[in-house]
Amino acid sequence: MSIEVGNKVKGKVTGIKNFGAFVELPEGKSGLVHISEVADNYVENVNDHLTVGDEVEVKVLTVADDGKISLSIKKAKERPKRQAPKKEPKPEDFEKKLSNFLKDSEDKMTSIKRQTESRRGGKGARR
Repeated sequence: MSIEVGNKVKGKVTGIKNFGAFVELPEGKSGLVHISEVADNYVENVNDHLTVGDEVEVKVLTVADDGKISLSIKKAKERPKRQAPKKEPKPEDFEKKLSNFLKDSEDKMTSIKRQTESRRGGKGARR
């Protein structure tokens, strides 16, 4: 398999630095997995995740004109497919809920007005 952007290839970790890991690829080439591309979670120390001699699958991110190859381990992993987003409620459902809310709200406001008016002696209440 040729080393082209987007391809996944197997390689061997040949060196580890504080900024990432060097990986030997097929055809005698090598590339760098930056520390931010080692794992999905925060990586403080590359040695916690990789050791020299590890076989890894990497995804080729870029191939520069000067031959430098940028790689990613985390993007080479198969991700579980996302669940389909939930269907949005139908407009009729929303309209019905809104209508019910407004009716309940009006009923509660009417009830509150009756209670406060009777306490204040409003609307013909005897004193």
